[in-house]
Amino acid sequence: MKSAEKLSSIRTRVPFQVGRRSDIPAEMLSFTNLNSDKEHVALVFKNADNQQTTPLVRIHSECLTGDVFGSSRCDCGEQLNEAIEKMAEQGGIILYMRQEGRGIGLYNKLDAYELQIKGVDTYSANNQLGFDDDLRDFSEAAQMLKAMGVSELKLLSNNPKKQAALEQNGIAVKELQSTGVYRKVDNHYYLETKASRGKHRLKLTKDMQPS
Repeated sequence: MKSAEKLSSIRTRVPFQVGRRSDIPAEMLSFTNLNSDKEHVALVFKNADNQQTTPLVRIHSECLTGDVFGSSRCDCGEQLNEAIEKMAEQGGIILYMRQEGRGIGLYNKLDAYELQIKGVDTYSANNQLGFDDDLRDFSEAAQMLKAMGVSELKLLSNNPKKQAALEQNGIAVKELQSTGVYRKVDNHYYLETKASRGKHRLKLTKDMQPS
């Protein structure tokens, strides 16, 4: 792994609008010399990396269909917006990781969607395309945090793999906060599979209705 001290970054103000909230102040950091050379970025609210000892952090993997177009096949866009709204109030850091489709890429994810339409679950669809369940690398998130001077945090996530990856790479997770459950018309099976096969901390009930 490349040394975190050797990472360089550019920091610039990028305000956001989410729901009824407009002009949410934030800064965006770019990084160079990451292991994969992918264009991961950090979104910082209320100067949390410098002002808070244990900031709230979300590691969010890119999802074009959900984050940008509001796809009902997943809950990614809702989780991202929740994090922005929460951090607009209390500060925090979102690490936006460029690893679409659990690391298989956008086009392959669309191929996986076709299999899911036929009844294959989200993990098995990746497997049928020749990929592992999850190819994402969260060690680079730890790299980014170390470059920002963050050594401990509160993690906003339902995914135990993110906590494990951070701790294995020297970041102390002092507290876990789960995101909300965003059940929609087309993501019922997707959420159940994340809970049962991916071991995500999702509190799903049989009587929970799609929004």
